[in-house]
Amino acid sequence: MTNPGDAWRVCGIAGSLREGSFNRALLRAARELAPPNLEIEVFDRLADVPMFNADVEAEGDPEPVTALKRAIDAADGLLLVTPEYNAGVTGPMKNAVDWASRRYDGGAPVLKGKPTAVMGATPGLLGTARAQAHLRTSLANTGAIVMQQPQVHLMRAKERIVDGELVDEDSRKFVTALLEAFADWIGRFRD
Repeated sequence: MTNPGDAWRVCGIAGSLREGSFNRALLRAARELAPPNLEIEVFDRLADVPMFNADVEAEGDPEPVTALKRAIDAADGLLLVTPEYNAGVTGPMKNAVDWASRRYDGGAPVLKGKPTAVMGATPGLLGTARAQAHLRTSLANTGAIVMQQPQVHLMRAKERIVDGELVDEDSRKFVTALLEAFADWIGRFRD
């Protein structure tokens, strides 16, 4: 960031591959609700990122992995929006974290020191709390600087996200509060 009047650039990643996923809708809502000092750019190629394999890495990162690392590296912050599958984080999201935890372009891993926020949506009643805890643990191990509060655990997503739109006003307020806090969080580490 070159001057304080610019918006912080955030790489947003939804951990679901399903086109109509609640978490993709939540990420779209975040883009819409972001304060003026936060610009969210969506990385939407998780389906292209191969499963982490050190043998593959030894031959050089595949292009989709390079694209993932480049998107995270270019951003001032990282917003991860995760579903919850079987009480944990999704395979695509964990795989993205595993790849991003590795060195990039001869330098440090792109997650090291990266201000990061996490949120998620699920049709269930626990609102991705377990997946977010799992993801926060992995991120802490990578050196990412994970914002702990506020948290958005959107439960009963079928009632709150209709036709791909976050329609619930209370949920919109929670997302807005998280994003405003995230802009401040990024500023603490990127000024």
